[in-house]
Amino acid sequence: MPQQRKHHTSAARQQAYRARCEQARQNAMAAKGLPSLPAIATLPGWTRWNASFTAAHALVANSLHEMQEYFDDRSEGWQESERGEDHQEKIASVEAVLDALDELISSR
Repeated sequence: MPQQRKHHTSAARQQAYRARCEQARQNAMAAKGLPSLPAIATLPGWTRWNASFTAAHALVANSLHEMQEYFDDRSEGWQESERGEDHQEKIASVEAVLDALDELISSR
């Protein structure tokens, strides 16, 4: 026995598919805590972009804190070794990224 059709036309089926895709995209953005983009495509989405910059800042700041704790927990010999110096250079790079994010957030 064939299954009963949900949509009477191909156009109706495509419209339902597009609506499901849009709903899934909005749910994904809401799960990330990002506001939606403006309805008019030519308006900038600064509210959304600033929210994503703020979330990125928090993530990078947390990673920097963990990297610094990792460095501090190592022996003095390790800290002065080549691996320790490489780790310090990476910490300095992450600090530069954090400073750049600070500038983006504060220039709202």
